[in-house]
Amino acid sequence: MSAAVPLVVDLDGTLTLTDTLVESVVLLARQSPSSLLRLPFWLLRGREALKSEIARRVELPAAQLPYREELLDYLRAEKAAGREIVLATAAHRKIADDVAAHLGLFDRVLATDETRNLKGSNKLAAIREEVGPEFAYAGDSPADLAVWKGAQAALLVGASESLARQVRREHVVEKEFARPAAGLRVWRKALRVHQWAKNVLLFVPMLTAFSFAPADIATMLLAFLCFSLAASATYIANDLWDLGNDRQHPRKRLRPFASGVLPITSGVAAAAGLMAVAFGLAVLGVNAGFAAMLLAYVVMTTTYSWSLKEYVLVDVMALSILYTMRIVTGSVAVGIETSSWLLAFSLFVFLSLALVKRCSELKALQGSGGNSTRGRDYRVSDLAVLWPMGLASAMSAVVVFGLYIHAPETQARYATPTLLWAAVALLIYWLGRLWIKTGRDEMDDDPVLYALKDRGSRLVVIAMGVVMGCAYFFDLAAIF
Repeated sequence: MSAAVPLVVDLDGTLTLTDTLVESVVLLARQSPSSLLRLPFWLLRGREALKSEIARRVELPAAQLPYREELLDYLRAEKAAGREIVLATAAHRKIADDVAAHLGLFDRVLATDETRNLKGSNKLAAIREEVGPEFAYAGDSPADLAVWKGAQAALLVGASESLARQVRREHVVEKEFARPAAGLRVWRKALRVHQWAKNVLLFVPMLTAFSFAPADIATMLLAFLCFSLAASATYIANDLWDLGNDRQHPRKRLRPFASGVLPITSGVAAAAGLMAVAFGLAVLGVNAGFAAMLLAYVVMTTTYSWSLKEYVLVDVMALSILYTMRIVTGSVAVGIETSSWLLAFSLFVFLSLALVKRCSELKALQGSGGNSTRGRDYRVSDLAVLWPMGLASAMSAVVVFGLYIHAPETQARYATPTLLWAAVALLIYWLGRLWIKTGRDEMDDDPVLYALKDRGSRLVVIAMGVVMGCAYFFDLAAIF
């Protein structure tokens, strides 16, 4: 297409991989949750009024939006060749001006204001009025068909195949840009299926009680599924809630929602659907007590994600409680009583593991020359306190285990309780090994997931299970 023909570019879904209105609503929910109740009343006054009211209350950071880099490269090349580049969007003018100022690409900006929502035929009229009758238009959605009808050429940016076929039949296509793949692999990443491994903690009460009735195993498998689906829903909600921080993180910015590969609206729908299925199966397939514990877990983990994780030490204490809640929830699912020994042991162990995670993050931050974490109230100097606190928590768990061996109920339950001291030795080795790995900057993952993936950790945990099984089933004094 000739450089004499201006190139008009849409914003939402075209220049960016996200919808700025939806992003603004999420930001509004973070800053002023009560304002969400006013959205229907603003919408009754028209979409332009809705966008104006939201834009008046939130500042959407243009620098953090996920842009289509391949389209930006094309626009820069066209501008260098002397072509006029125009931004025309249904987003509010405040957002459009911020994006234009950030990118420094556009000669003119057309956007929604308090009097007109610049979408469809309204956008076409504004383009003809400001740019002229001849222009090429870059868009992505069926709403852009009205604009393409008045354009001399179309640029398809992330359009669906059905829409692309229609545009190719009716218009000259100047350029096409494919949409990012959002298949099963991307959704697995969004759902964090690998995190489901943590939910094996539900089976701990059954394992420690050596109760393996087929009916209980079936119930626990269903409980595991319910818990995992609900957990995935909370992971999605957390990602949507924390978009701004994730986009400033070197690794988390690649998450499906932060990067714009998956739309926010799809995330909201997926989270709601997963939560509905999880609680439906919990009530109908497990029991009401399990459903209540699952609800308590969801409330606790949501509170952690939206608030508690921002407070020093409170976050690691909350994490230890969340891990312990998995064990308690497993006991409720099959009606096995959870001993106070197991609860105390779990709290200390998981507090130590939560501190491993924080110390690992701070060590990495220290290595990169940073001083404080973003979104969390931690500094590199806190390692002087967190490190001994984590080791003390680990040794406290060891002490609880040792006291448990001499408890009357343990002496009565196990055939050879003295053999459990071998498990204590293995526990000391395992916890110490995790902290040594952290000190060597080799703990680059969640410590619970690391323990499941690390060959050495798996061998130690299996050995502990074998020792406890032998102590439970075999009376070594009678044998020897």
